[in-house]
Amino acid sequence: MIGIIGAMQEEIDLLLANLQDAVEMNRSGIRYHIGTLHGRKVAICKSGVGKVNAAIYTQVMIDRFEVNKIIFTGVAGALDPELNIGDIVVSSGAQQHDMDVTALGFPPGVIPYEQTSEWLADAELVQLAKEAGEKAAPGRVKIGKVLSGDQFVADREKVRQLRETFGGACTEMEGAAVAQACALNGIPYVVIRSMSDKADGSASVNFAEFTVEASNRSYAIVDEMLKAL
Repeated sequence: MIGIIGAMQEEIDLLLANLQDAVEMNRSGIRYHIGTLHGRKVAICKSGVGKVNAAIYTQVMIDRFEVNKIIFTGVAGALDPELNIGDIVVSSGAQQHDMDVTALGFPPGVIPYEQTSEWLADAELVQLAKEAGEKAAPGRVKIGKVLSGDQFVADREKVRQLRETFGGACTEMEGAAVAQACALNGIPYVVIRSMSDKADGSASVNFAEFTVEASNRSYAIVDEMLKAL
């Protein structure tokens, strides 16, 4: 079974509209939808905001529905200056940028006593996501590191710091938690993010209109990936 976690209700609705043999289940206060898409058994849910929610949703999905792959989609703020609004980042890996134990001598972003603090995405899923993304938005897909933190970044200095310290392509609030939960369980994952802004407060975009566009694009990418898997 393939797990699909969406950050936006709009993209979840598009997936559910095409879900066959749909069954709704509530687990740990979370609503999951089980069914088939293109003959593939899938479990779909909408993520909560922030890393704790994302980790819980992911772990429940793994434990209760025994998914063997997880695809996470949503929006993010661009850190890479070459990225524009509407561009897509496919995760090469993910890391928590707000993990800070520097007072005890650990580098920024490092989780003490863990073997790694950056969790690499599955190479096959990354390639499938890139190919699907190029069909949905030709020339607008980049593979890069996703940074996650329980912060909405909207400051130019913070953008510069995150880019220089971690080499991140974009910043959001859930991906690294999904990645860590998947890594601990041996589950392949990929995060796919559409850029909603430049993460510096400078973008002028009708977010309601953008959400519809990003949701349609996310759905198209996931749909194409399921066909190819």
